[in-house]
Amino acid sequence: MDLFEKCKRFYYEADYARSLGYPTNPRMAQALGLYPFFIPVDEPEGTEFIHEGRRFIMIGSNNYLGLTMHQGVKEAAVKALEKYGTSCTGSRFLNGTLQLHLDLEDRLAAFTGMESALVFATGYQANLGTISSILGRGDIVVLDKEVHGSINDGVGLAKANKTIEVRYFRHNDMHSLEEVLKSYPDEKPGKLVIVDGVFSMEGDIAPLPEITALCEKYHFRLMVDDAHSIGVLGKGHGTPAHFNCIDKVDLVMGTFSKSLASVGGFIAGKKEVIHWIQHTARPFIFSASLPPANLATVIAALDIIDREPRLIERVNKIGMTMKTGLTASGYNTGNSQTPIVPVLIGDQFKTMRAWDLLFRDGIYTNVALPPAVKSKRSLLRTSYMATHTEDQLARVLSVFEKVRKIMTW
Repeated sequence: MDLFEKCKRFYYEADYARSLGYPTNPRMAQALGLYPFFIPVDEPEGTEFIHEGRRFIMIGSNNYLGLTMHQGVKEAAVKALEKYGTSCTGSRFLNGTLQLHLDLEDRLAAFTGMESALVFATGYQANLGTISSILGRGDIVVLDKEVHGSINDGVGLAKANKTIEVRYFRHNDMHSLEEVLKSYPDEKPGKLVIVDGVFSMEGDIAPLPEITALCEKYHFRLMVDDAHSIGVLGKGHGTPAHFNCIDKVDLVMGTFSKSLASVGGFIAGKKEVIHWIQHTARPFIFSASLPPANLATVIAALDIIDREPRLIERVNKIGMTMKTGLTASGYNTGNSQTPIVPVLIGDQFKTMRAWDLLFRDGIYTNVALPPAVKSKRSLLRTSYMATHTEDQLARVLSVFEKVRKIMTW
């Protein structure tokens, strides 16, 4: 078969697309008007945007604190752009390290309560680079079944060159985790558990006190992906701060593309560990460094998080309000404890139909379908910002109520 034959079949044949985990092929979904992806956003204002001349309320963004439109954040980016230009045009190893990189890394280490930190060009690369670098031949890694795809890809990159044992435990199930951990003897050299702090699809929180206790009992290191926790939990400092167990966590990963209003990612931990990652993580070594405007944006966002705790309080209050309102309308919102509030529908086509009804009424949210979620657990991923107004939130609940009456579930 020709190398590109699969591309043609994916484009035209629904059965082939379904075999890959898609509800139908993209062309058919587009023809049905049920294609919820790659929608161009114009004139974004944080909580609202324009699309084809129509105004929409945005409840699908990870801009939890609304800082992408904050005047101080934008000014910091502009000043850095004017001073340093648009790019460093090189890797961190060569000409791509600015004092801004080092300043931000020091700031992130202090912010997360760790000794040292390292900035990556994307959050995806932070997980890819850290995990593939830190896992060695014969090591064991234990993952929550619901961890982010970038974590699985990091493990996959490690496995490509080394013999590594990978085990999974049931999502947030401490009995399942202990059953896995206790099966490995103390003398086994390298043992690591990786979890999300806040799980990105359903907004539930990892029970870190119980996880850290088990890791300590069975001598496993612990890495926490705090991408959706920074700016949301622990007065903005993340899940370990939220549970007051920073000293029990070995590595904290975070991203800049959520509450920190930029793009990029970081890993924080012990100095010697970060030094190792810095010199062995291929996604770090062979990528251009983060541009200065992005660095300045993150520093400004960190300043605001420390200076304006009301933003964190408000976004969490909004999340609880919307969960309560959606549940009262008859929706299943799962175990969310954060500003990520899933609307669990199950059936893929009903989920896409609900998305379409919302979109036609000026509400934009995200659709999560297999393989992003489990089979028969398709959902609308709603997420909220500290800058949403009461009128906007009331409008969202009103439209969801209308959709609930139209749909047959």
